[in-house]
Amino acid sequence: AGTDTAAGTLEWAMANLLNNPEVLKKAKSEIDVKIGQERLVDEPDIVNLPYLQHIVSETFRLCPAAPLLVPRSPSEDLKIGGYDVPRGAIVLVNSWAIHRDPKLWDEPEKFMPERFEEKEAANTNKLMMFGNGRRTCPGAALGQRMVSLALGSLIQCFDWEKVNGEKIDMTENPGMAMRKLVPLRAVCY
Repeated sequence: AGTDTAAGTLEWAMANLLNNPEVLKKAKSEIDVKIGQERLVDEPDIVNLPYLQHIVSETFRLCPAAPLLVPRSPSEDLKIGGYDVPRGAIVLVNSWAIHRDPKLWDEPEKFMPERFEEKEAANTNKLMMFGNGRRTCPGAALGQRMVSLALGSLIQCFDWEKVNGEKIDMTENPGMAMRKLVPLRAVCY
């Protein structure tokens, strides 16, 4: 599960960056200033690259690898959002819908890594990319690190452009894992 979801998340991140070149430029600048070109981004560097982390969080928000979280079943009758949910029922949480809810997010359809800066730190608590609570994904920390490190390396080592300057198609392929319908094609040099 981890490699497929990480690869899909990287594809979404690069597609979003190519459609938002000012964000890509800012991320590249952060890496150039804090790491330079003498060595490659390494895992301990990630904590010193907050804008890169914001890009990863925004990618997880806008393009969750698993739009429906792992099913849950309550052990007792309860109310969720005003609805009676009987004990033993299967509950599916639609993180895709939560992450695009205009009641929770300003301009939810827009790719804006800045929403995770310090003044907006409360937004981090609304992310459900790996689930929440006791049933959270055991690989959450590894997934975040893996995507951050791979994305940082792609940004640091290459200059990226869209093929023919055309906007990247962001159509989602329906399914349990959210992949791009049209695979990403980009030019690097």
